[in-house]
Amino acid sequence: MMNTQNRNLTNLEDPPVLLDATQVERLYGLAESLSVREPDVAERLLNEINRAAVVSPGELPPMVVSIGSSVTYHDETSQSEKTVTVVFPHDADIASQRISVLTPIGAALIGLAEGSAINWQTRNGEVRKLKITRVTQPDSDRA
Repeated sequence: MMNTQNRNLTNLEDPPVLLDATQVERLYGLAESLSVREPDVAERLLNEINRAAVVSPGELPPMVVSIGSSVTYHDETSQSEKTVTVVFPHDADIASQRISVLTPIGAALIGLAEGSAINWQTRNGEVRKLKITRVTQPDSDRA
């Protein structure tokens, strides 16, 4: 069940979510497995999956956050900017700025496009607004 605190963070004003069909089933399984230990994060990820438009492999635009994407975002609450890579849990390494999709921020970022802004809730309950300023895919050939 959704608690009212999270209900306010996932609403009709949230930006569109676009997911690669090859990742949806795995993301869903990960969220379900997390539901007892971290119900708020699991719920957030499930909400994002359920509201996503799912595209065939290779059709996900390069400016959309997917597993393996490097994401630069501006935290409008703290006025700071940070770049992280969103990864599956076994590849997470905070020292290398590799964040799991099973963290509050990872669940909030997955499927969003450059220019999107979204509210997310930290583990201590603080609500922050993030704006995605750049998405880079691991196989991008930027000059």
